[in-house]
This record gives sequence, structure tokens and C-alpha cells, in this order.
Amino acid sequence: MNLLVFDSGIGGLGVVREIRRLQPQAGITYLADNAFFPYGEKPDAELLAHILRLIGAAIGRFAPDAVVVACNTASTIALAGLRAAHARPFIGCVPPVKPAAAASRSKHIGVLATAATVRRAYLADLVQAYAADCTVHTLGTPALAELAEQKFAGRAVDPLASMAPLFTRPGGENIDAVALGCTHYTFLLDEFQAAYPEIAWFDPALPVARQTLAVTETLPPTPRRPDAAWFTGAEPVSGAMRESLAGFGFKEVGAF
Repeated sequence: MNLLVFDSGIGGLGVVREIRRLQPQAGITYLADNAFFPYGEKPDAELLAHILRLIGAAIGRFAPDAVVVACNTASTIALAGLRAAHARPFIGCVPPVKPAAAASRSKHIGVLATAATVRRAYLADLVQAYAADCTVHTLGTPALAELAEQKFAGRAVDPLASMAPLFTRPGGENIDAVALGCTHYTFLLDEFQAAYPEIAWFDPALPVARQTLAVTETLPPTPRRPDAAWFTGAEPVSGAMRESLAGFGFKEVGAF
């Protein structure tokens, strides 16, 4: 099985890690749209056209058996259009509101995401479906995805000032579970847990990986392609960045 895993940057690598753990035989091509990063503040129409064009080009080049859209913003904007345009499975991601609500004893949960994810109707639909008995506190911030990129590249970061308002706003002190609504935040989870150890944090990476395997388990076998990571902007040149990518199985790195 060959997968194309797509994200606006390095966020989807958390999903890659879980896919490799669950299905080590899968071939993975990773596509990071770092030339257009960040997605969270761009207009929907512009993003939709861009994502459809870019993923269409990647499908033409790599011929994956399935595509994992490991980006909340891209999933909500483009999944329907991608499925209509291409005859192969697409797996998206949503904030893990359901498990956060189920785990909460206080019935106050948080959703930490980009501003675009927080304002979209699909989040309200998730809350209505799975957290109707909870008070849901949301924080949309443009800063955390960039901090995750910096940390992945080997720089020291402090994300706490950017996410602290989730807990300091009225009622925030009651939050006991938080759903991460951006795959980039996987790479800041250690900092979140260290600052708020009493909070249950829910990362979307593992649920997306499990769904990927469930959707693709009946696909016919195909020869495995070499694993590679591709970047739409300048490819990583720092030793720390390349070392991090190698840790996720990507020794071949190039510009798309």
C-alpha cells in the first residue's frame, strides 16, 4: 500500500508516525505545502482552489492508493471536492471532540485550534453531536503552528503564552480535557502536558492513523514506492530538520 500524506507543513508527520507504528509495510510519500503555510488565516475560496490543484498534481505524480489529508483546515475545505475529483480513498481529520467529551468529568472541555477551524460550522456540528452535555471553550490562535514548525527545526520554543488564554478566560479553570484541533500541535504536546499535567490532552494523530488503516485494509496490494518527503517551498537544509525527517523514515527529501 502506498499513501500520500498531505499537510500545510510538518503537522502531518505525527500521523505518519502512528501509521508506521500500526502498518510498517506502508509506503509513504509526504507532501508539505510550506510555500503556502500557514493555512489558518487564508480565505476559504483561495485555499480550496490551491489544495485541489496541488493534491491533484501530487496524485498525478505519485499515484497513491489513498490520500491522507492530515490537516484540519484542508480537510474541512477540500475533502468533498477531492473525493468528487479522484477515484481513490481520502482520509481527513477532525478535532477529537468526541473522546475529550467522553473523558471529561467536569463537562468543561477545550478545543485548541487555528482560528479557521474554530470558526467553521463543522466544529459546531461536532460539538452538537458529541459534546452537547459539555461547555466547550475554544481558542483559535495563529501562533502555535508556527511554533511547532520552529521546534521541529531544532529551535527552542515556548508555546504557553499563546495557549494560556484557553484556561484564563471565564470558566477556563474548569477545563479537564482538551482536543487538539491542529495536527501541528502534536509536536507541542510535551510542553502542554508539562504546563498542565492535570489536563487530559487528545491528539488527532492516532485516530487518523487508525481510520486510514480501516479505510485501506481491503485495497489490493501494490508495489511499495520509496518513502520520500516533498516540500512545495524551499526544501529543508538544516541538519536538525533533516535529522528530524529521517526519524520519521524520510531520508529522501526534495522540492515538489
